[in-house]
Amino acid sequence: MARVLFENATHTYPGATRPAVDRLSIDVADGELLVLVGPSGSGKTTILRMLAGLEAVNSGRIMIGERDVTSLAPKERDIAMVFQNYALYPQMTVAENMGFALRMARIPKAEIGRRVMEAARLLDLEPYLRRRPRALSGGQRQRVAMGRAIVREPQVFLMDEPLSNLDAQLRVQTRTQIAKLQRRLAVTTVYVTHDQVEAMTLGDRVAVLKDGIIQQSDTPAHLYDRPCNAFVAGFIGSPAMNLLTVQLTSDGARLGDVLLPLERSVLADAARRGARSVRVGIRPEDLRLDGQVGGLPLAVEVVEALGAEAYVYGRLTLPDGSGHELILRTDGRAAPSKGSTVHVSVVGQHMHVFDDDSGERLGG
Repeated sequence: MARVLFENATHTYPGATRPAVDRLSIDVADGELLVLVGPSGSGKTTILRMLAGLEAVNSGRIMIGERDVTSLAPKERDIAMVFQNYALYPQMTVAENMGFALRMARIPKAEIGRRVMEAARLLDLEPYLRRRPRALSGGQRQRVAMGRAIVREPQVFLMDEPLSNLDAQLRVQTRTQIAKLQRRLAVTTVYVTHDQVEAMTLGDRVAVLKDGIIQQSDTPAHLYDRPCNAFVAGFIGSPAMNLLTVQLTSDGARLGDVLLPLERSVLADAARRGARSVRVGIRPEDLRLDGQVGGLPLAVEVVEALGAEAYVYGRLTLPDGSGHELILRTDGRAAPSKGSTVHVSVVGQHMHVFDDDSGERLGG
């Protein structure tokens, strides 16, 4: 097993006007599962390919364990990669697919058999070892691809959106299996996904990327509770955080007829920056329906009923005529009807405040 270290690693594609990955510095601990998440084009897969040796490092370096692998060929890096498209050989059985790389490395047949059987037991693939890929479900094929990586006993696993070709139910099931497997094997893993729910449920740590730059790298809980900027706040969480631009007063932020009290540290930080308005972030679960007229009037446009809970999507129209889209979570058995107007208020002090220009978090 090994630690993975990026030190100011940069990659620029030929003809590009800016780096796809810009001065990346991140330390992945031995045995840690780090998830890279971000929108399309944010540099996630490029980082994985740089680590695998499939893309050049134009500046900076990459370490695996005590070795500088920046200039090493992929086969010399002792990594194993799992792709989204499985890449199984259709003419081979499951056992043959899993053991193929070992045969190419001239590993003794008995050792190949031992490793394949051990991986098959880990992945519940023993009944399928003699089948060919066409006789397997999507989830089973992905487990075979994972088994092929496991038998190589690498220092690092790289996973590039391995669940993207599975249906919703299989994604959840396979996600759980990957998490259990990684804990059991304790192999350093770098996992790429565009699905922030997947990232939050799998990662020991999650790195959120935008335009080739890490915005924040932290535990899932801390990312959710203390996003460092408005981009991370809006990206992490499902449904997304409500972000509203509001005017500052001496006591807080005014949203229509409602005063949102802000902490002194936030007001002081905003004053230092000369800010007259801020972006306030409120998660859907931190809004509640008022039983009587009061609070903020919300015209309900869509209700997603999910059984025990419901998500209400509506439009908030303020006295000055400005409007804001708003999402709130409520009891699924007492959800308002589409087309109705309800009143909402903020629960407690669960607000996040960001500079309206830079998007940076205010108040530390």
